[in-house]
Amino acid sequence: MVKRVWFITGISRGLGKALAQTVIEQGDFVIGTFRNQNQAYSFNSQYRDEALGMVLDITKPEQIEEAFQFIKQRFKRIDVLVNNAGFGFAGAIEETSMVEVRNVFEANFFGTLKLTQTFLPLFRQQKSGHIIQISSHGGFKAFAGFGIYNASKFALEGFSEALAQEIAPLGIKLTLVEPGPFRTDFAGTSFQQAKVAIDDYASTAGVFKERMKQINGMQEGDPEKGAKAIYDITNLDNPPLRLPLGKIAVLSLTSKLESVKSDLNNFRQVAESVVF
Repeated sequence: MVKRVWFITGISRGLGKALAQTVIEQGDFVIGTFRNQNQAYSFNSQYRDEALGMVLDITKPEQIEEAFQFIKQRFKRIDVLVNNAGFGFAGAIEETSMVEVRNVFEANFFGTLKLTQTFLPLFRQQKSGHIIQISSHGGFKAFAGFGIYNASKFALEGFSEALAQEIAPLGIKLTLVEPGPFRTDFAGTSFQQAKVAIDDYASTAGVFKERMKQINGMQEGDPEKGAKAIYDITNLDNPPLRLPLGKIAVLSLTSKLESVKSDLNNFRQVAESVVF
């Protein structure tokens, strides 16, 4: 059986690391990215012919181009692209500076968009491939104190939903993975907060920030089970557009759908009254 080639960003820890390990165990080949050269060396020493680690900062477009050219020349194809790299950020909207907003979007949106665009010509040439966008239940439903992160993932979901329609006739698949809280370092050292805190938001955004600290290490999601679920959908002929992961993710999506449906039903008459 021919091995599939995966390109996964951000495999140093968390869900990305678990997914890389799962893919290798299943017999496919992983090209994974790290921010640190020593991590890449260690990974390559451990896996040798089973995988390849490389350094990539997805906020730097020139590095994305260089990585793509290297991969194209050496491997000729990519079967599964997983856009996983990014980071969490908490803070009320008013508390967040524009510099902080741009940093979040550079990683969670622009980096992912650039990487996706860069690999699309290869997928079109192959007339095959599966793009996995690691979003969040927070990419479907917003939470007080999480608004800028929500916005970055909403933007990711917006272009990805349109892209899925554009590439479907070309034989290319796309799935948005929407994890709830997983027992990774997402809420730990990799999690960032607005430098400014405003007392008036203590009962909303402030509560959210404290909750993120308290749940770290106790989240319901199992990264290994999440990784296996992601791997399994890449074997489907008709994978879902959205894959929520975890009971909390299911509750979040259900709550948002019910809220939208309630507004639609309650104000349908107003909505329909404004046409010619």
